[in-house]
Amino acid sequence: MTSYILNKGYALRGWQRLPFALFTPSYGVSFLDADAFEALSCCDGEIGMEHIPERLHPTVEKLAGSGIVSECAPGSRLDAWQRYRRFDSRFMRTAHWSITGHCNYRCRHCYMSAPDAKYGQLSTEKCLSIADEIAGCGIREVSITGGEPLVRKDFWQIIDRLLAYRIRITTVYSNGKLVTPELLDGFDARGIRPEFNMSFDGVGFHDWLRGVEGAEREVNRALALCHERGFPLGAELTLHQRNKGTLRESINHLAGLGVAHIKTNPAGKTGAWAQNAGDDDLSLEETLEAYLDYIPHYYEDGQPMNVMLGGAFYARRGDPAFQIPAQKSCGGDETALMAQCVCGHARQVMYIAADGKVLPCMALSGMDIQQDFPGLEDMSLAQCLSDSYYMGFIDTRLKDYLAHNERCQTCEQRLVCGAGCRASALVDHPDDLMAPDEGFCLILRGGFAERIYETATAAGGIDAASVKRDEGASKRRQKEDGSPDPSSHRLISKEKEASP
Repeated sequence: MTSYILNKGYALRGWQRLPFALFTPSYGVSFLDADAFEALSCCDGEIGMEHIPERLHPTVEKLAGSGIVSECAPGSRLDAWQRYRRFDSRFMRTAHWSITGHCNYRCRHCYMSAPDAKYGQLSTEKCLSIADEIAGCGIREVSITGGEPLVRKDFWQIIDRLLAYRIRITTVYSNGKLVTPELLDGFDARGIRPEFNMSFDGVGFHDWLRGVEGAEREVNRALALCHERGFPLGAELTLHQRNKGTLRESINHLAGLGVAHIKTNPAGKTGAWAQNAGDDDLSLEETLEAYLDYIPHYYEDGQPMNVMLGGAFYARRGDPAFQIPAQKSCGGDETALMAQCVCGHARQVMYIAADGKVLPCMALSGMDIQQDFPGLEDMSLAQCLSDSYYMGFIDTRLKDYLAHNERCQTCEQRLVCGAGCRASALVDHPDDLMAPDEGFCLILRGGFAERIYETATAAGGIDAASVKRDEGASKRRQKEDGSPDPSSHRLISKEKEASP
């Protein structure tokens, strides 16, 4: 009798509306069709092939060929962790968690007002309870931020609680001051190496924005230490009038320290920056011009790292081709596009604030509108991810957004922009979470998208939208000439939630 068993690292899971899923050894989640799930359910080490419906035999063989299941000896049993569990919540892939609102720096632009600990921090017991709830909702990955997360004396207790549930710690966001050899030893002892993402706000200007003398020296030291020890590195850079001309020098400097990617954004007029900006604030137009000025240098310097210039302007992320993120879609079926969530990122990644608020993203934590969202002091995380104002918002579709905004209904870019960014929209419309995103409008209707394309392609860049259009044409040709679509043989769907 031949029996098969699910290989180590895989586990059967499910959520509300998505009952058939598989945890993978790489901390991924793959959604299954009914036949694949039924076949995997039979691969428990106990059921012989003669007792598995014959129609499922080819599926079992394909799963074995993919390394998901394997033949096993008599008496083999699945680990308890591998057996099917259905979570009583909607699916969420990642939690971005501020474990504290305290910080050891006094940044002029902090939208959380961390220098004044506006949002404080929850007790150790509550944080451990939140870690339990994160696991209880089937969330596979957590990134840790603050404030400055390393100021918590119970930092390792929180990390260890998450690791006990086989949750991956993807990233630790830090200003670098408390990144020491002993801290890295702690991660190595646990067998993990999360990315350290550190803020770096321009060569020669970092101390000014961070409000602490020696901050630039400390972040350089921390980055060099992490690189030497083999920890992956990312960075974020906040632009203002004083440092907008340092993009080239700063990115090249960080690349020399081993930083693999950077995201830049102007300081937002919320929190501390609303009081401290003065003449140092950048307008959106000035920010976009600074990005355009830098793009040719990026190619001249050999594209030293992956970059994301603003949330919507220009990005090159692990692919030779560049993207204009404001162009969320380059075409496709209108009905399908209308059914897409207004923020795909928020539908996959949630933010838990230092005071326990559950928000679509961290940027909303400094805005008054965040008070409308639930907190984990008032309801469970499973409730937040089931039937709450939060879940209702992140599940909002483009058709709902367009129904709310008459001016967008006839815009030729309405399917391209996909409703823009909600946090960006609140900058100009602070009382309306569903308002138009003026930044996306400027990029797509104000001529900047064309200028980005012309500037980047002239410098040697490859346009990702063109690549996608070519791929789409290739697939259409395959259908027309009868050649097979490779995706038609896929047992496991793409790693995203299907529209309900």
